[in-house]
Amino acid sequence: MYYNSILETIGNTPLVKLNKLVEKFPATILAKLEGFNPGQSAKDRIVIKMIEIAEANGDLKPGGTITEATSGNTGVALAMACRVKGYKCVLCVKDKVSKEKYDMLKALGAEIVICPSNASPEDPRSYYNQAKRISEERENGYYLNQNFNTLNQTAHYETTGKEIWEQTEGKVTHFIASTGTGGTISGVAKYLKEKNPNVKIVGVDAYGSALKPYHETGIYNPDVLKPTYMEGVGKNIIPANVDFKMINKFIRVKDLESAVRARELALHEGILAGYSSGAVIQCLFQIKNQLKEDDMVVLLFSDHGSRYLSKIFNEEWLLDKFKIPSSY
Repeated sequence: MYYNSILETIGNTPLVKLNKLVEKFPATILAKLEGFNPGQSAKDRIVIKMIEIAEANGDLKPGGTITEATSGNTGVALAMACRVKGYKCVLCVKDKVSKEKYDMLKALGAEIVICPSNASPEDPRSYYNQAKRISEERENGYYLNQNFNTLNQTAHYETTGKEIWEQTEGKVTHFIASTGTGGTISGVAKYLKEKNPNVKIVGVDAYGSALKPYHETGIYNPDVLKPTYMEGVGKNIIPANVDFKMINKFIRVKDLESAVRARELALHEGILAGYSSGAVIQCLFQIKNQLKEDDMVVLLFSDHGSRYLSKIFNEEWLLDKFKIPSSY
């Protein structure tokens, strides 16, 4: 058996039990390893879904240009898909994106526009507005718009949620995932709660993000916004893909603690996962006392750690950003 293109290998990622790192936990802890996708992240799933529907609807025509605002993972997935399908690709990324992600995007032939991390969503320089503007200026341009294109959520409802339910034989009791665009956590949550309404859904958020306050108050408060070092955790807007009704609670985690957890995951479990995966692990530790012996917790590890070798796995970067000893 062989595949007709790399895109056919997306999905059906493994679910792996954690052991040493969580040996004092009463519950069974499992990790959904999305770094096993060909583009090494969960974003492969949403990109192919969005492109295929846009093609079917006639919104995306042969030789067209696809633009997107991305922290890197959607960009890698999109650049990969564009190489296979023959589209041009323009990616607007924040200036905090890791060097590894930037180099991957260039290697896949994407055109990259660097945007300031501290630009407000309304600022013309923001990566949202620059991606939208470029799509309007290019001939046969198409803006993927992962934050508000709800096919993002649909892709995870149809694939990731179904896989987790089947891989746990319906025994999953908790699902924990970082929340950015919201498509992963909301799509998975919808599927799992249709199967069992008692499954607890926990969203991981960053300090300085608008998501947790909005979940609690229903009010968007720009005053809470501040930059973070994490990529793919938290948001300075309220994306349409975040289904707040499906999420039982949000837990905020800190940059340094999340970085350290990702490093511990590599050392204790041999799993090299990204910054947001460290955030998910930190969230797990913060709710440890709420778990019971018969619980089965699924953690969503969004991407592969090789994308952060110059950041959280680099002691000089840790020292520079957090002013800690290199042996931390």
